Amino acid sequence: MQNEKPKRVLMVVENCPFLRDPRVQKEAKALTAAGYRVTVICPAENDEPRHDFIGDTSVYQFPVWPLTEGSLGYLLEYCYAMMALVVLSVWVWLHEGFNIIHVANPPDCMVPLFSVYRLIGKSVIYDQHDLCPELHAAKFGENRWLLRLLLLMERYSCRLANQVIVTNESYKELSIRRGGVSASDVTVVRNGPDLQTVKPETSVIDIDQELRSKSSNIIAFAGVTGVQDGLDCLCRALHHLRYELGQENFYCIILGDGDGLSPMKALAEELRVADKIWFAGWVRDPVAYARYINTSDICVSPDPFNSYNDASTFVKIMEYMAAGKPVVAFDLQETRTSAGNAALYARVGDVGDFAQKIASLLGQPELRDRMGQIGIVRVQKELAWQYSIPKLLQVYERIGQPRLEAGPAPAYQKHSN
Repeated sequence: MQNEKPKRVLMVVENCPFLRDPRVQKEAKALTAAGYRVTVICPAENDEPRHDFIGDTSVYQFPVWPLTEGSLGYLLEYCYAMMALVVLSVWVWLHEGFNIIHVANPPDCMVPLFSVYRLIGKSVIYDQHDLCPELHAAKFGENRWLLRLLLLMERYSCRLANQVIVTNESYKELSIRRGGVSASDVTVVRNGPDLQTVKPETSVIDIDQELRSKSSNIIAFAGVTGVQDGLDCLCRALHHLRYELGQENFYCIILGDGDGLSPMKALAEELRVADKIWFAGWVRDPVAYARYINTSDICVSPDPFNSYNDASTFVKIMEYMAAGKPVVAFDLQETRTSAGNAALYARVGDVGDFAQKIASLLGQPELRDRMGQIGIVRVQKELAWQYSIPKLLQVYERIGQPRLEAGPAPAYQKHSN
């Protein structure tokens, strides 16, 4: 690329502002470091400028739709966002230009929409962050007709894109089986932590004195607090820990926000554990975020079993591991793939067992240290973002090469775990 004009990339994100999407930030940073010129269009957060340079990335942002709930609310949000993204993409095409359009889901209607740019010679990458059919079912329950539509959009996204990026092998298997694409056109780019922002600083830790005044045992949850993320399970586990197991020496911090946060606050009051939880909100500053994770003693991933969670990789787990913290999680397929022996696994759906696993770590600091070291080694040798960058760049190198046709895909069968 040194002797050629740098290729221009347009990254399209509908559901998250740039500064709140670590994966998109890391991808943009890796691409600019490799010589690409990257522009991102995405929703704005609060009163951020409509156009800004964040590092070397040009970012265009549109105002978000006022929050609404339910399937109708999501439909209205998506329709508005699609119009905003299309207008901004035309603006970028006319004023900055791009060769490759990198589309992140959800929703899966974006790839079919933006594939029109293939008619004028642009290449399209489908970056599958989430399994939209399973995600919608986890949030709202199953609807047969909507499920068929979501599966159709997923299939079109896989087939219309020049290349498909997924976050783990479970997603890759579904892209091949449901999307009907060749294995050579689907690349796993794991969403590992950036070791420059989450570090296992075990000798000198900036401890929040206010937190330590609450308890000598800090439990931490970090991430999006959606209704599918199991905060209700965590709340019930803390109730069990306190009132069934007789543990009082703990304090839980919740780093993040989302549509599951308000129900958890109400549930915490109902279950008489609100005084044991601090809802810190979204922590944008990576230094502050690392400080809170480093201050904690145990980190939790209470995501319950469903087809979406079982097949999904949670970056928060690897961030916990990078900071040298033991993890308590439900026994999910991809969670085990990420954490290995750095986590204790509770029986699926058993909040009492989840509480028991926390209690066992509260009483065994040596076990916490051993598990923390296992996590550090796994991240540093296998799971850190640096190991995903070459795979991302390989996808871009393959753009423009002939695509192998996989033939007719098998009829959809419900994904079982």
